[in-house]
Amino acid sequence: MRTVRRLPELHLSVQYPAGSAGAPTRPQVRRWVRASCTIPAEVAVRFVDGDEGRDLNRDYRGKDYATNVLSFPYENGDRVQGDLVLCREVVEREAREQGKAPEAHYAHMVVHGMLHLQGHDHETGRADARRMEAIEREILAGLGYPDPYA
Repeated sequence: MRTVRRLPELHLSVQYPAGSAGAPTRPQVRRWVRASCTIPAEVAVRFVDGDEGRDLNRDYRGKDYATNVLSFPYENGDRVQGDLVLCREVVEREAREQGKAPEAHYAHMVVHGMLHLQGHDHETGRADARRMEAIEREILAGLGYPDPYA
């Protein structure tokens, strides 16, 4: 008899206030979130324009520029709850500048943000950054994407 692995419960909202043309699809985002989270989760992923990205980064982090991904965790423990905000202009510009496929870079930013929602941090020290990067590499390889740090 074959054992079926049951996936953890996931409530996912994907929002496109900046429009969905060229953005990752809901099934892609769901796949990336599932690969990044092994416990039940309630997550909203929002793809925004540069103005909204800049406003949020300024209001919540005190940095007056748009950034690639912002993570807003609400709870850690038995269930991950939080929001991810990806600035499309920044993610797509970075992909071009780094010679990466936009899909691969979006996948990386969703995985990166999901790890932040689960308490991982790369700004607390080099060892923490190396640990987080190793997890990202493993998840992305499992999804079929190249090493984002190569």
